[in-house]
Amino acid sequence: MIEALLVMFGIGAACGLTLSVASKIFYVYEDPRISEVEWHTAGANCGGCGFAGCSAAAVAVVEGKATPSVCVIAGPESAVNIAAIMGVDPGSAEALISSNTCLGGNRADNRYHYMGVNSCHALDAFYGGKRVCSIGCLGLGDCIRACNFDAIELGANGYPLVKESKCVGCGACEKVCPKNILTVRTMSQRLLHFNEQDDALAPCRQTCPAEIDIPLYISQIQKGHYEDAVHTIRERNPLLLSCGRVCPHPCEDYCRRGIEDEPVSINQLKRFVADLEMNSGTRLPISCAPDTGKRVAVVGGGPAGLSCSYFLRRLGHEVTIYEAMPEMGGIIRYGIPEYRLPKKTLAWEIEGILKLGIEHHTNMRLGVDFDLDMLITKRFDAIFLGVGAWNDYNLQIEGEDSKGCFKGIDFLSKVASGEKVPIGQKAAVIGGGNSAIDCVRTLVRLGAKEVSIVYRRTRKEMPANEVEIVAAEHEGVKFHFLAAPVRVVA
Repeated sequence: MIEALLVMFGIGAACGLTLSVASKIFYVYEDPRISEVEWHTAGANCGGCGFAGCSAAAVAVVEGKATPSVCVIAGPESAVNIAAIMGVDPGSAEALISSNTCLGGNRADNRYHYMGVNSCHALDAFYGGKRVCSIGCLGLGDCIRACNFDAIELGANGYPLVKESKCVGCGACEKVCPKNILTVRTMSQRLLHFNEQDDALAPCRQTCPAEIDIPLYISQIQKGHYEDAVHTIRERNPLLLSCGRVCPHPCEDYCRRGIEDEPVSINQLKRFVADLEMNSGTRLPISCAPDTGKRVAVVGGGPAGLSCSYFLRRLGHEVTIYEAMPEMGGIIRYGIPEYRLPKKTLAWEIEGILKLGIEHHTNMRLGVDFDLDMLITKRFDAIFLGVGAWNDYNLQIEGEDSKGCFKGIDFLSKVASGEKVPIGQKAAVIGGGNSAIDCVRTLVRLGAKEVSIVYRRTRKEMPANEVEIVAAEHEGVKFHFLAAPVRVVA
């Protein structure tokens, strides 16, 4: 019995010694941070991060091949915890969201009847697909099958619809789409994506200076998704209430519907949803990226300065506006008459921009109350100059500086500021642009008995909006064409 125990003890000791030596020879070091990082991932092994499970993702983070926000479904808290383990800045924890750029789908005619494999890649191999549109969605749902989170469905019109509440931004749909119509981006990436030469844009959107996704928001309005339409417009233009009233809408000149009968009333649809939000009594939430720690000074609180501040704040930067006038708004406050853009409407819109966390100072004139050296001393990382174009042209004729003569912007700004402007019984405005029309229609409202426009070309050549010219005619304004003043008699 004792001999057997000794033999077993000897065998055990020999095995233990062998294993001990083997462990030293074949030892593989594993960074203890890997298990800690893995603990803070979702543990779903979904592959949405692009790695073969959570363990592989943790290894990539430790090796510096992935960021702390690698887990697309665990959220910002996971990114902060992993960053603490790694001793790095968690950086931007913005959510990645997939979006579809194609709104065509079944509207495109078919070139041939396809009866092959039910796959977009297979269909794309046959002359780029069966539809006349060679760049749009093929509609066979490879993206839907690739999504592990049930975040995409095929809409009634034959193109994919993304459910943003379920999308984790894993990028699986983007990888399988042969037409590259699905893109996975953060909000900041969407805001910064602008004026790209290879974008497939509708003619109306190409013409829009803000490149608003016009087909998308019209489609959203048609379906009754008014809040979504507001978000679509506001992603490119923060002044949708103002533009809904004063925009010359060049997009409508290039609307394809105009070939068939008449263009879609794009601008009126924009105004409709913008007014709907304002009159609802509540503001739709506007998301902003995490703070970047960067500070930007914006000189000028007009449309350029407000728009710049809006987008900078949404990108996560700290913004301070310095405005020379008593009120924010610049030329759209002091140069657009009340009847076209009510001051209460403008104030509501500006308030919504400033409530994003934008600091502002009024009655601060550059070169008088502060200068660029002062802004540099305050350690701003960047300075944006949006001082506006307030200087009018001179006619360069005798007597143009006489009493009772005003330049257009100067006259409109005086009226907007509440100053009493002596206008007399008869008034004439030189010019044929929108500012000239604003002046004559303002003069009518101020009580002038006879108001005239003197323009050096014909009515057809007037650069003012047609609807404004017609409105001036209805209000009794007289037009004198092919005429120009040579001097002012005072």
